[in-house]
Amino acid sequence: MSNHQSEGWSRREFLTKATLAGTAGLLGLKSSSFAAEPPPETTRLKIADLARGICVAPTYVAEELLRGEGFTELQYVKKENQDDRLRAVATGEAQMIVTFVSSLVSRLDAGDPLVFLAGSHVGCFELFGTERVRAIRDLRGRTVAIAQNGSPEHLFLSVVLAHVGLDPHRDVRWVAHPAAEAIELLAAGKIDAFLSFPPVPQELRARKIGHPILNSTVDRPWSQYFCCMIAANRDFVRRCPVATKRAVRAIVKSANVCALEPERTARLLVDKGYTARYDYALQTMQELPYGKWREYDPEDSVRFYALSLHDIGMIKTGPNKLIAQATDWRFIRELKKELKG
Repeated sequence: MSNHQSEGWSRREFLTKATLAGTAGLLGLKSSSFAAEPPPETTRLKIADLARGICVAPTYVAEELLRGEGFTELQYVKKENQDDRLRAVATGEAQMIVTFVSSLVSRLDAGDPLVFLAGSHVGCFELFGTERVRAIRDLRGRTVAIAQNGSPEHLFLSVVLAHVGLDPHRDVRWVAHPAAEAIELLAAGKIDAFLSFPPVPQELRARKIGHPILNSTVDRPWSQYFCCMIAANRDFVRRCPVATKRAVRAIVKSANVCALEPERTARLLVDKGYTARYDYALQTMQELPYGKWREYDPEDSVRFYALSLHDIGMIKTGPNKLIAQATDWRFIRELKKELKG
């Protein structure tokens, strides 16, 4: 028997317990509300997945919970980059996604038929710099590594730079590198800063490469807004409102599981091949406040990032229009009533 099985629950027991309607004590579900719902309009659900990053752990923990919600045909559609991931949801190749607020805002501004449904988790971005960079303002004239132009890292740091008075279009030099390359470039001092999300920051700290300049999990104002949010294909939400609510419920319940059972969640991420290092995964589960999905207002997060991107010319649509046309909060409002605090 493996160590994680002997500690209490096996992985299957852990997820099965979370799936059952009688687990009100663990996940706060009022079983009467769940039982009264009609079945989902479709038993098929595809979630757009990204080949890197474990901060969206609730998406993966939700696998068994989604099956418990009636999705017998469940598929994670793996994409290598963020653009392809968002395009999959826009075209209907996938129905749902959990990703950075600004990435969704950017695609909505471009006309993609997406809709915000709920917040997932707070924080996850961390910026590391060399000794030449001690604060955000020190990035003026410096070289910063991101995954690619228009990536979540690029959008987030652009907003951060503008917040301290820098022009993200002119005041820094952006270079695109895969995470493994950027880590070594930072270690060699060939770039000045590197922004990423778990498990990369955990590796940087473990290897003592660079030093942290910003952590969106704890630094204001970033820690006051959702980092990643749940969104879906607009037509899917219109056609399948029951399925949409059930899917959102599985994801926010899985966020509770991440908060309550970080050790077993980290083990699940390793066992399923989403990451190789249990220690990095455990740090992520312990550091990110997954349990705060009910405490923050998702509309505030959309407004904050949409206004910020609009102010620096990265989108044309104003926040009020975007919120009016591309948000649907009815499901999360219902779930906040059904799921106990």
